[in-house]
This record gives sequence, structure tokens and C-alpha cells, in this order.
Amino acid sequence: MLSHTDHIQFTSEKVNYTYDIRVFVPEGEIPPGGYSVYYVLDGNSYFQIARDVVKLQSRNAPKTHIDPAIVIGIGHQESDCSQKRFHDFTAISKEYIYPPRLKGKGGDLGSHGGAENFLAFVEEELKPYVKMHYPIDASKQCLFGHSLAGYFTLWVKFTRPELFQAYLSSSPSVWWNDHELLMYAQKYAVNTTVAIDNNVLITVGGEEGFMVEDAEKLTQVLQKHQRPVEMYTALEENHSSVVPSVMSRMFRFGCSQVKEE
Repeated sequence: MLSHTDHIQFTSEKVNYTYDIRVFVPEGEIPPGGYSVYYVLDGNSYFQIARDVVKLQSRNAPKTHIDPAIVIGIGHQESDCSQKRFHDFTAISKEYIYPPRLKGKGGDLGSHGGAENFLAFVEEELKPYVKMHYPIDASKQCLFGHSLAGYFTLWVKFTRPELFQAYLSSSPSVWWNDHELLMYAQKYAVNTTVAIDNNVLITVGGEEGFMVEDAEKLTQVLQKHQRPVEMYTALEENHSSVVPSVMSRMFRFGCSQVKEE
């Protein structure tokens, strides 16, 4: 058992699925207005490291620039985690185009296109539960995702930018469905009137090959239309190793976005 951590089996009516939820609550005095919140996707893999980053580094916030915060891991059940995440983290589409390395494997990935329902679960079921049971500041919420969850994180930013105050996307799967995320980015950059800026950080490992180029292309779409975005490449890191090397940087960025002026 992890200290100061609640474990909840949360059944969603929106998705008809039971998610594995972990909630870390810091020790000490609750700040005026409540804690900032980090929602961590793929909680099975990344909740503990996210929790430890906040727990350890917030002890010396003046130097680390990471304040005490509540960390929430959103995980799937181990029995169907791989296929279920492909469903929850991908947007609905008339068709799905797979890259050559996945040709003939589409069926192995399970169904796709559940992002709207998954977001409804987060926004309409999980967030209200968290607000009711934990001392949070609902105006200071960050979303973190890696890989396919990094795609979902940016998809939320491009379609519902007001839902979170910081979007932290690690090695996003820009390649998914013939790079459709670039279309979402372009549409957001050109058409949105929501004045929420300086709240997107994209990171990628320097050894991730085409994913580095994809992240650069997406960043350039936003920069072309003067949409503030930051990108960081972690040298000598690959898709499997990059998260521990960028988590502190990403949470510092998130913390900077929810600071009081």
C-alpha cells in the first residue's frame, strides 16, 4: 500500500466499465482554495512515478517549483488494459487507417473511437466525485498522458480546451489514423476563440525516430498560428524510457500554469 493513497474501483455509467483509480493526497496544511490536481492517464503504469515526483519534490518547492498537489491515476483493469486503452483514447472516425507496421493487426487492437465517452466519464463522473471527496481547486487541473494517452491529451486540448488548465503530452501518437491529430490541431489553431494560452507542453525522446518529427510538425502547426506551445526533446531517451526523464519537467510546467498571479 502506498501512503496517503486511496484506491477506488470506479464504475462509469458513461462507459459501462470499472476503472482502477488511485488518489494521492499530500500531507500537511491544505492551501487556501484547495490543491491543484494532476490527472494521470494510464495510471497502471504512471501513477506511482507521478505521485513520487509530487510527493518528494514538493518538499522543497522553492527549488523544484513543484507544489503539493493531488495526483489521480486513471487506470484500466489488467485483464483488458491494452485493448481498452485503444478504445478510450481514440476519437471516432468514419474509417481507421493503420501504418504499415500495424497492417492486418487492427482487430488485435480492439475497437476504437471511445474518446468522447471516456472524456464524459472524466468530466461528468470522475471530476465531480473528486471535487466532492477531496480538497481541490477546480480551477487548477492538469491532464497528463503518454503515447496513445498523449494523443488523447492533445485531442482534449484541441476539442475542449477549457476543461484543463495545462495539457502535458509525452510522446503523443500523432501517427494514429493517418496523422489525424494534425487536422485537429489545425482546426483548433485557426478556429477556436477560447483565450487559453501557454498551457501545452509536448515532450518526446530523442531516440523515438519518426515520433520526434511528428511532434515537431504538430508543434509547428500551433506556432504558425501564434498558439503558445512548448516542446522538449529528451536526448538519448526512447519510447519506453522517456517518461521518468520528463515527468519532473512536465509537472513543473503544469505547476507554472496554475500559479496565482
